Amino acid sequence: MAEAALTPDEQVVLDLISLEEIEDLTRSLVNAPGENPPGREGARVAALAAACAARGLDCTLTEVEPDRPNLCATLAGGAGPGLLLLGHTDVVPIGAGWSVDPRAGVVRDGRLFGRGSTDMLGGLAAILVAMEALRAAGVRLSGPVELAAVVDEEETGKGIRHYLADQDRSHFVGCIVAEPTDLQTIIAARGDAYFEFAFEGRAAHSGRPSEGVNAIYAAASVVGDLQRWNDELAEDAHPLVGPATWSVGLVNGGTGTSIVPAQCSVTADRRLLPREAGSAVIEQVNRRINALGLGDQGATAQVRMTMEMPGFETPADHPFVAVADGAIAAAGGPGLPLGGWTAACDGGFVARDAGVPVVVLGPGSVATQAHRADESVALDELLVAARAYALAAMRVLGEA
Repeated sequence: MAEAALTPDEQVVLDLISLEEIEDLTRSLVNAPGENPPGREGARVAALAAACAARGLDCTLTEVEPDRPNLCATLAGGAGPGLLLLGHTDVVPIGAGWSVDPRAGVVRDGRLFGRGSTDMLGGLAAILVAMEALRAAGVRLSGPVELAAVVDEEETGKGIRHYLADQDRSHFVGCIVAEPTDLQTIIAARGDAYFEFAFEGRAAHSGRPSEGVNAIYAAASVVGDLQRWNDELAEDAHPLVGPATWSVGLVNGGTGTSIVPAQCSVTADRRLLPREAGSAVIEQVNRRINALGLGDQGATAQVRMTMEMPGFETPADHPFVAVADGAIAAAGGPGLPLGGWTAACDGGFVARDAGVPVVVLGPGSVATQAHRADESVALDELLVAARAYALAAMRVLGEA
């Protein structure tokens, strides 16, 4: 999108955004614990809440589970619809293979290293510093700017589901999710669902296997069908996010080599296309299992969905998309075209359950940095992201 010229008021706000401040705040968030599992993001949320208070922003904490609070910080505006800036405070476990202290926030070659620096603590810091610049400049807004920093995004989405159930959130003019997108405006993302299969057979001595019903064989039939199904889905790819997929992640069964196994369990990941519901997938799963004829072999199979994170798609010509994409262009972004995301995020819940238009736009790379050793984020991307969030707020909520 062509870059729009900055107004004098916009330049004033951008001049108030300090890279040093974003760096320091990102480091403080990386320093705090909050790996998920097990969760317990409380210490990191407390650090974020202190940063909000120091910047004069109204802040409320809502307990989702013990030591797992959601945070909402608000920059007041008029009575009109507001802008939602969304992020999460949990990070994946640190893991092995680091060459630097994963909680120290070391800066090297223009990058800040640490677990969660890209996914997505740097994005949270950029949001907060952008909100502070808007407040310090005295920008008049037609509605509030709200930061929602929720727990449990990396697992089952307890935080965003609690946030949306707590009160009506349909009043926002739009939502920007600050997940790492390489500063590309993402208008569509896949969802994700976990399915658990439980197979029952009948135990017998392995010397006479015909007297039993092998639950692992039943599971193997279904696993093979999931692989075939995955290949079929590849033929119907979404133009922005690619195809829906199946991936079997865990298999557990049997009690001993000399025993025909009576039980087996399988868990599988199903990536969902925008507007595809997990409930519809369960119906398809059951039809395909029935077609395999496991009952004729004496086996049974039960399937349940243990997690669902919906995808979303916002039309490319939606006015909110134009604002967000114009803001990243004016902020010095890389000028990438509107895109899609194969990952899933909390924005899908906002689009589905609140009916709010969503884009994902943030510093860092989900493809090359998130969920791996030596995770890092470029400092110049943090600055550009903060500038873009401030400009988006001014352009969607600004008053003359």
